[in-house]
Amino acid sequence: MSRRVVCLRHGQTQWNVEKRFQGHSDIALDETGVAQATRAASLLAALRPTLIVSSDLRRAYDTAAALGRVAGLDVSVDKDLRERGGGEWEGLTQAEIKAGWPVQYDAWEAPGGEDVTDVADRVRDAVVRWAGRLGDGGLLVVVSHGAALRLGICRLLGLPQEHWSALGGLGNCSWSVLEDGRRGWRLLEHNAGTLPEPVSSDDSPMVTAGV
Repeated sequence: MSRRVVCLRHGQTQWNVEKRFQGHSDIALDETGVAQATRAASLLAALRPTLIVSSDLRRAYDTAAALGRVAGLDVSVDKDLRERGGGEWEGLTQAEIKAGWPVQYDAWEAPGGEDVTDVADRVRDAVVRWAGRLGDGGLLVVVSHGAALRLGICRLLGLPQEHWSALGGLGNCSWSVLEDGRRGWRLLEHNAGTLPEPVSSDDSPMVTAGV
């Protein structure tokens, strides 16, 4: 049996609602975010996770803790799962960023912020490190942030950087499911809000059977 990883984005914060760049800023879940975390926990606990690991930022940790309480598991913390650092943009709205840095806005490169490749590497390395603790058939839940997870998944799948934008973002308390098979990591579900269903199709046997 192969190992699986569920990459869960944290619940909503007030800064999400205001479209502010959060980055490393330690923003709490709002009331909606707490409810989202509770709902996600009730669903994902049914998958019987083996390990739960979270970013050290409270919006992620509190989302992970909701799952931990239902699943009866402690939550480990890994700073490498933090969101992409936003430099001078942290706390600013998208409108403020566009007005103040029109050139950098188009490239989404914050002055003093983290490079996307650095984020992709550290998140990929963290996922691989924690997945290495799983036995056959184990399930790891990684609770992190929208940009961090998207970039880490792209790196884990070996996608060329010029194609990273092809992978869409994650909604609050939505998740992606990855599987470590004989030919490496592959994406089973993306930006999901319900439990994954078995796949049966006319695709190749390797794709359908998950080998």
